[in-house]
Amino acid sequence: MSSPFLSVYGHVTVDQIVTVRKFPADNTTEDIVTKMTTLGGTGTNIAVAAAKLGCPTALCAFVGNDFPGSYEKQIVDSGLITDEFLHVDKYETSGAVVVNDPNMVQKVLFYQGPQGFADDIGIMLTENAKKSKYTHFCTGQPSYYIRIMDEIKGRTSIAIDPAQESHRIWNNENFPAALSRSDSLFCNNFEAESLRKYIGADDIMDADVGLVVCTHGAEGSKVRIGDERITIPVVKADRVVDPTGCGDTYRAGFYTALYKGFDVPEALTIAASVASFVVQETGALTNIPTWDMVMERAEPYIREIA
Repeated sequence: MSSPFLSVYGHVTVDQIVTVRKFPADNTTEDIVTKMTTLGGTGTNIAVAAAKLGCPTALCAFVGNDFPGSYEKQIVDSGLITDEFLHVDKYETSGAVVVNDPNMVQKVLFYQGPQGFADDIGIMLTENAKKSKYTHFCTGQPSYYIRIMDEIKGRTSIAIDPAQESHRIWNNENFPAALSRSDSLFCNNFEAESLRKYIGADDIMDADVGLVVCTHGAEGSKVRIGDERITIPVVKADRVVDPTGCGDTYRAGFYTALYKGFDVPEALTIAASVASFVVQETGALTNIPTWDMVMERAEPYIREIA
C-alpha cells in the first residue's frame, strides 16, 4: 500500500439530508420537501474527495459494525488508504440529520458514535500520519486527537479544524492545547467566534500558527500565511442546491492542489473551485468534479491573484 500525502482524522457518518419550507416552531411539525440518505462526516468528506481528486490520502477513523457495506465500498472505491479505517463493537456508526431551509440555512442533529469516544476504544491510529506530508484533524474527541498529535508532531504538518464542534466539544483548555501542537488552523467565520475566545484573541487570524484559513461564505476566505494576509474569492457555482460538505471539499481541494505542486494562495483558490461544484447537488460527495473541471473553473481566479 502506498504512503499517504495526507492523513485525515474525523467522523465517518451516515447523513440524512432534508429540506423544509421553514423550520418548525416548538411542539409543531413541518413537512419534509426532499430527503436523501448519504455517506458523510467531516473525515469522510475530506478524505474521499481528496482521493477522488488524485491526492494519496489515508482515512484514520472508527465506525460501528452497523456501517453499511455499500458505503464502505464507496470509501474503498475512492482509492483511499484504509488500513486505519476500523470497525468497532461498542458504538454504532455516527449519524447526522441535516435540515436545510430554502435560504440554505442549516440545523443539524448529530450522534457522535465511536469517533467521539476514541479514548474509550483505546486504539492509537498513528502509522499513516507518521508517513504523511500533511495531517488534518477535524471532528472527533479532542483528548484523543491531542494524544495523537503528541506522537506524530515533527513528522508531519498538523492542521486543526474543529468545525461545527467548535462551540460545544472544544473549549478554553483543549483548543489551546491542540493549537500549540498544530501548524495550521481551518475554520469558518461562525466557528472563529468561539475559537478566538478560547485563546483570548480579538481576531482568529492572530492564532499562533503559520497558516490560518477562515472561510466567510459568499465573501470568500480570509487567510494569513505567516505575516501576509490575503482574501481568496468565492468561485461562482452554476447553481446552489445544498451547502452540505462544502467546507470539507474545500479542504480536500486545498491539499490536492498542494500535492500537485501549487503554492498556498493558488491551492486555496483551487479549493474554492472544488467547493463550487459540490454545492450544485445534494450531498457532500455526490458531485465531486474531475481535476480538469476544477482547473478550468479556477484558472480565471488564479490569474486574478497572480
